[in-house]
Amino acid sequence: MIFGNKKNKGKEEPAQKIDTSALAAQSATQADVVTDKIAKRFSLGMTSIGDIIAPSFVDVDFSSITIDKHLYTTLFVVGYPRYVGPNWMNALITFDHPLFISMFVYPTQSKIVLDDLKRKIGEMEATVESQVRAGKVVDPTVQVTLDDALSLQAEIAKGAERFFQFGLYITIPAATAEELEGTTKEVMSVLSSLLIISKRGVLEAEEGFKSTLPLFMDRLAVWRNMDTSSLAMTFPFITSSLSEDKGILYGVNQSDSSLVIFDRFSLENANLVVLGKSGGGKSFLVKLDVMRQLMIGIDVIIVDPENEYQNVCRKFGGEFVQFSLSSPIRINPFDLPIGQEEEDALATNILSLHTLMTVIMGELSPEEDALLDKALVMTYQQKGITQDPLTHQNEPPLMEDLYKVLLGMEQEASQAMAFRFEKFIKGSASGIFNSQSNFEFKNKLTVFGIRDLEENLRPVAMYVVLDYIWTKVRHEKKQRELIIDEAWYLIKQKETAEYIFNFAKRARKYGLGLTTITQDVEDFLGTNEGKAIITNSSMQVLLKQSPVAIDKLADIFYLTSGEKHFLLSGGVGEGLLFAGPAHVAMQVIAAPHEKEIIEE
Repeated sequence: MIFGNKKNKGKEEPAQKIDTSALAAQSATQADVVTDKIAKRFSLGMTSIGDIIAPSFVDVDFSSITIDKHLYTTLFVVGYPRYVGPNWMNALITFDHPLFISMFVYPTQSKIVLDDLKRKIGEMEATVESQVRAGKVVDPTVQVTLDDALSLQAEIAKGAERFFQFGLYITIPAATAEELEGTTKEVMSVLSSLLIISKRGVLEAEEGFKSTLPLFMDRLAVWRNMDTSSLAMTFPFITSSLSEDKGILYGVNQSDSSLVIFDRFSLENANLVVLGKSGGGKSFLVKLDVMRQLMIGIDVIIVDPENEYQNVCRKFGGEFVQFSLSSPIRINPFDLPIGQEEEDALATNILSLHTLMTVIMGELSPEEDALLDKALVMTYQQKGITQDPLTHQNEPPLMEDLYKVLLGMEQEASQAMAFRFEKFIKGSASGIFNSQSNFEFKNKLTVFGIRDLEENLRPVAMYVVLDYIWTKVRHEKKQRELIIDEAWYLIKQKETAEYIFNFAKRARKYGLGLTTITQDVEDFLGTNEGKAIITNSSMQVLLKQSPVAIDKLADIFYLTSGEKHFLLSGGVGEGLLFAGPAHVAMQVIAAPHEKEIIEE
């Protein structure tokens, strides 16, 4: 090595030469010693954590640092707008690129802050006064800053605010220099759109990188004074993420592009309500839910008023039960559970038949209700069925047996009731509810299609099918999903609405998840039972809504103005998913083969 010349008393001396061969030999010897020590540690199994996690090399450049071929640069924030709104950091948190963000908060003693504010206020007041005396227009920037300082001084003196020093650093990782520069400009542009000034850590790349590691080291020390209110705005309160390691995919979180994967059976109950106007994507979402639940081993039962699920049922080898006047499938509402010794089974079924007859005949007076109860007990007794569970093996009665009992009673009201449901015995609807059951569902996917029934018979058929399903569910506990499409058919009448509400409350006990779907949101929310079903469902999906219903939904779900606008203007398949205490804005997505099955 050759060092530069030096002058001594005005005389120039020749350059001094140092024997580099000796230094090289010494360095080689030291390197061999270090190598031997490392080799010895590895051979003895003494590898430290540092040896394992240490990068192969680190290269610190002018404004970036390279670690194992990955580049990093750090931005620090030096300027903020006069006002920031809540959740202003959402743009950074949801930025479509990995970012390492660190915030450092240092409390400051109020006395020191008040003394500093007093001095600053005095300086600004003197500036304003001098401008006024000189006949100049007062600088608006100085006047605004003075007003802010006076307001802050009063708040701190009252103890309503505290003062802090705040540092915000953002490290941007990238694989190439081009990607690093492009992403850095994008991040700075996002910050600029919020009127926030950021700068790169020039000649401080290493310090900036260390400041954003989870080591609690602030190596940059670039701070800004903030009061309590302003500091509270910096915390990234954003839409919750709903990504679990089990469950099914519901869609993509529109806030941070994460997958919405959730297991409904992990909640306090597995009930789901889907609300949305026609064309909002309700059926598409539920069909996806059906296919994906089947894939993870969940049985699915569907009550389908429009035969919309027939194709999905066929594709997945399910059983489609056509429930109509011409169909050979029959379900007797008078059936009792067989093989289960339940003393209250008869009483429970009689209460259920009360509701069914109310659906058929309309509201009953107290006298009619009492006569109906007496007639139902007599109908079962004629078949030798009593409260004794052993008699429940007998053949159950039919609806025509009840009809004959009512006709044979002396009261006019009983005969009038018999005439009100005579069409199910002798009229146009004869046979459909007046035959012994000849169906037993055992398939993983069972769909009850009732599209071919008359409009006024659909609520009756839905109730009979649901009661039949409930009897089976109670006596074979396993994880199932029951889907009731167009639930407003049942919500319209108080008795059936109460039945669905009780269904929702008790479903969890038997491993059942109830899915209620309706497009008639106004009528659904217009009943106490409809609201109760929503509140007794741990999951709710709100898709595109009509302006008429949005205010009612906002009251029930405490929607913000932004969420209301999202539900009014969202596209097909866009909506809010509520799961327990969390909710996200979601876009429903499907694989091409799933979409093909649904749209066939």
